Amino acid sequence: MIWRESETHPDMRELLAAKRAVPQSTDPEVLRRGWEDYAKKMQRPYPAGMEVANTAFDCPGAGRDGKVPVRLYRPAAAPTSSPCVVYLHGGAFTKGNLDSGDPIAWGIADNTGLVVVSVDYRLAPEFPFPAGVEDCYAVLLYLSRQGAAHGIDRRRLGVWGDSAGGNMAAAVCLMARDRGEPRILAQALNYACLTDELDAPAYRLYADAPVPTASIDQAWNRYLGERRPIDDPYAAPLKAKNLADLPPAHVHLAEFDCLADDSRAYADRLATAGNEVVLRTAPRMIHGYLRARFFGPDAAAEFAAPCEFLRAHLAGAEVRLARGGNDE
Repeated sequence: MIWRESETHPDMRELLAAKRAVPQSTDPEVLRRGWEDYAKKMQRPYPAGMEVANTAFDCPGAGRDGKVPVRLYRPAAAPTSSPCVVYLHGGAFTKGNLDSGDPIAWGIADNTGLVVVSVDYRLAPEFPFPAGVEDCYAVLLYLSRQGAAHGIDRRRLGVWGDSAGGNMAAAVCLMARDRGEPRILAQALNYACLTDELDAPAYRLYADAPVPTASIDQAWNRYLGERRPIDDPYAAPLKAKNLADLPPAHVHLAEFDCLADDSRAYADRLATAGNEVVLRTAPRMIHGYLRARFFGPDAAAEFAAPCEFLRAHLAGAEVRLARGGNDE
């Protein structure tokens, strides 16, 4: 089905309007300012009792001068030693920061009741692959070693990413498996871009959807430059030859999105490799639907689904860890 605005879910109206106001440009700084304005339109006040703090983690070899900026969200109901969801924002590898990711990050904390750490990873084209994903991995590694200093149970880490952040969430799970640490208990991949080769049918069917195929093509060019096409699975997780032994995954896609087939293919390959996978489609919704949770009950339900998946795997891990012996 070719995308038609008249067939789009009514909960997407405000989101569509906000997307139309985003400036079109090849200048990264113009894109970034427009993205921040777009995110502000989806924002609401923090829930009562939620603690929000900015800091930077010491991550030698990553970030800016060995430090990666982060924002910590602790909801009022979070346990003293809380499981943690590491949030990796979207923005086509070029846009996004702690402020633009804020509406989603605090929503995860509010819905799960768990601590969330949002990562301000380095952006392309100034910092192409692998700078950003190495920042994300470094934060997970830091939390696995020093999370207790922030009221985080270092044994119970999960990761959530949307769009470009979904790419990085999938990649850090591969990196953690290959490098032997940290242990990640669950991953939530939301309308993720997973390969730089845009030949699946959805790229043609939804080429003119609110996030058009041409914009995804440009995003990959900024991220990879002359290395495209690339075979590195940390850049394009769908190209990984081995997807075994990965964390349980909630793979979530928008029906009207040029990226939809990549999520389907990745979920299928995860399942074939023996992993626990939930594949969920947001019917009649568009790329970015997570930001629409305030605008209708169906959009709110789509936001709640990956939250519940992570909460179940992270908060529920307390009993499994207690029975399972050494889990260091």
